[in-house]
Amino acid sequence: MADYLPQGFRAAGVYTGVKRNPNSLDLSLIVSLQPAVATGVYTQNVVCGAPVTLNRERTPSESIRAVVVNSGIANACTGDQGYHDARAMASQVAKVCQVKDEQVLVMSTGVIGELLPMDKICLGIKGAAAQLDTSDEALIAAAQGMMTTDTQYKLRSREIELDGQTIRVTGIAKGAAMIGPNMATMLALVLTDAVLSVADAQAALKDAVDESFNCISVDGHTSTSDTVLLLANGASGGPPLSGLPLSKFQATLVEVCEDLAQSIPADGEGASHLITVEVHGCQAREDAVRIAKAVADSPLVKTAVAGNDPNWGRIVSAAGYAGIAFDPTKVSLLLNGMLLYERGAPVSFDANAVSKSMEADRNTAILLLLEEGTASARFWTTDLTAEYVRLNAEYHT
Repeated sequence: MADYLPQGFRAAGVYTGVKRNPNSLDLSLIVSLQPAVATGVYTQNVVCGAPVTLNRERTPSESIRAVVVNSGIANACTGDQGYHDARAMASQVAKVCQVKDEQVLVMSTGVIGELLPMDKICLGIKGAAAQLDTSDEALIAAAQGMMTTDTQYKLRSREIELDGQTIRVTGIAKGAAMIGPNMATMLALVLTDAVLSVADAQAALKDAVDESFNCISVDGHTSTSDTVLLLANGASGGPPLSGLPLSKFQATLVEVCEDLAQSIPADGEGASHLITVEVHGCQAREDAVRIAKAVADSPLVKTAVAGNDPNWGRIVSAAGYAGIAFDPTKVSLLLNGMLLYERGAPVSFDANAVSKSMEADRNTAILLLLEEGTASARFWTTDLTAEYVRLNAEYHT
């Protein structure tokens, strides 16, 4: 087995009855055997779920012991009762795991505007606590318990040697639609046994999120529940990471988050393509991100890719309205490695060959080359299909 869980963590996933399908797990519990440094990055939507409000109050922290996640109901736009229920979830975890209320964080995802059936949730928490385990199967069950419209669980892990210590960084996530930075209708929990200070953990997580979860989009819709949490329990031992070991840890954290981030649009509802948009040659990374996001969010670009149509005009024009100044006579475009547009003008290319390359591979690569500087960015999105429209039209009913 892969031994995904870092040292000192336990996990479980159970079915509580919140979801209609009894074959779908809908509650996850992750517990650290010792107090963990915990930091979070949250939705920028001013309409946010009760768990987001609760977690913002409790992070950053040096003493978090558990995270509980329910799926099926988002506990968002639920007023005072929703906040009370989020606190009650934390209290139930604290009770069955014998920790303090303030040492528990909560995440919820699903339908907005419905109250949680707290009797089912509390029984589920009790059942999950009884099943906590270190096995890969337990962590996979926890990853499955976070899923809503996801078609597959999302789990990524890395192991590195730092100062003679073996460090593991493992993340689980959910998300398939209502994906639009900053972040998306997505939850992610990254666990590590590294020893980190609160300040270094917060800085590392923010950088990792900027490079990963803030570079994905499916529909441009920023949800109420977006949360990325990092828990570092220090079970590997030794002093807090610093210098080169800290830099190596940060790079590994980015890798794990990027892998998770890519898996979200790759699992986009009704999607037939995962689109990677790369922009090179900008004056600043922020410029490259804005251009890449404009291309990624364009419905016309997305539908062209869905139809395997190498419509370079839609891509170039989307870059042009991103609000970033550049010389349009120095822009070049490659699609799946084939040159379609060079220094401001179209070139002769085999449209049928490009189309077949798009049809043959779920992955579509768009590369824009500017000549304004050395900064670059990468963004991931999906195409826009009739199936996506159907799934989201029928989501609530």
